[in-house]
Amino acid sequence: MARFFSFLQYLCLLSVLTLGLHGTFVDAQSAVVLVGSGSSVPAPLYNRWTQEYGRRSSAIQLRYLPVGTSEGIKQISHSAGDFGAGESQLTEKERKEGDLIELPVVLIAIVPIYNLPDIHQELRLSGEVLAQIFLGDVKMWNAPQIAKLNPDISLPALPIQVVNRPAGKGSNYVFTEFLSKASSKFRAQIGVTPSPKWPVGEPAERSSDMADKVKNNSGSIGYVEYQYAVKSSIAQAAVLNSAGKFVRASADSIAAACQAAEAPRWNNFSASLTNAPGAESFPITSFSWIYLRTASSNSAREAALSNLLDWVYSDGQQYAVQEGYSALPAPLLEAVRKKAKTLQ
Repeated sequence: MARFFSFLQYLCLLSVLTLGLHGTFVDAQSAVVLVGSGSSVPAPLYNRWTQEYGRRSSAIQLRYLPVGTSEGIKQISHSAGDFGAGESQLTEKERKEGDLIELPVVLIAIVPIYNLPDIHQELRLSGEVLAQIFLGDVKMWNAPQIAKLNPDISLPALPIQVVNRPAGKGSNYVFTEFLSKASSKFRAQIGVTPSPKWPVGEPAERSSDMADKVKNNSGSIGYVEYQYAVKSSIAQAAVLNSAGKFVRASADSIAAACQAAEAPRWNNFSASLTNAPGAESFPITSFSWIYLRTASSNSAREAALSNLLDWVYSDGQQYAVQEGYSALPAPLLEAVRKKAKTLQ
């Protein structure tokens, strides 16, 4: 079934890229359809941008396919489509061979979500304990490692049902980066990767699938982008940060992590934001990036993409907040806007 689904995804991507590059969604004589592909983490935002940007003019339209971060990078590297999107930092090889650059478009947080129906207090988890859970070393909810972090909670003698993401996902990259910083064993066995070889757990193909599986299965634990958890009303754990504080994800704690990593220079557009310093920082914070080619042979598409980027880094930011994401801080937004103009 998974192979069949991937094949259908491929056919869908191929058809959209072909149609988009030839402008046949709308008037083929005048329209440019910009096509992007990548992570499902920012998919609700790109869907909203598709609607709002499309209202401005029929001359430039936008399409986005949530096929995974790794696939999005692969497509843009092979000059398929106009941009990629995701949460994996580009490697030097990808930058050089694909003539690629990444620019942040929004702040995201990957939050541990869980389903313990009889627990109404806030659950606390550390990176070390999360690593043990996702390595399969901690198997019960009342394990001593979890109980030590939650002395005021009567934890159930219930098996932990792990839900993870399959290969090629941006949320995997962010989550494994945090766990690798927190646990030397996790770093040695799994490492930082969008395609971890999970020793335990059941996969969820998309972010929305992850939210549904955890919400509908008692005893389960998973990880998902913050706004998916909020919209699905799923319990989120507070996570121990580098300052020794348990912090829940919120617009403020996500912004605090970005400020701690970026200020005062605000020019490291590929910065890691996981485990950022500061008492208020949520430790599993990241940018969601747009991946762009640094040169184009099609002047019409280049001009259309320039127009889109101008809009994304101005009017488009308000829709990020409306969709439950955290907008880029003003100093960083200004710096990214200037960098985007140098690509035009």
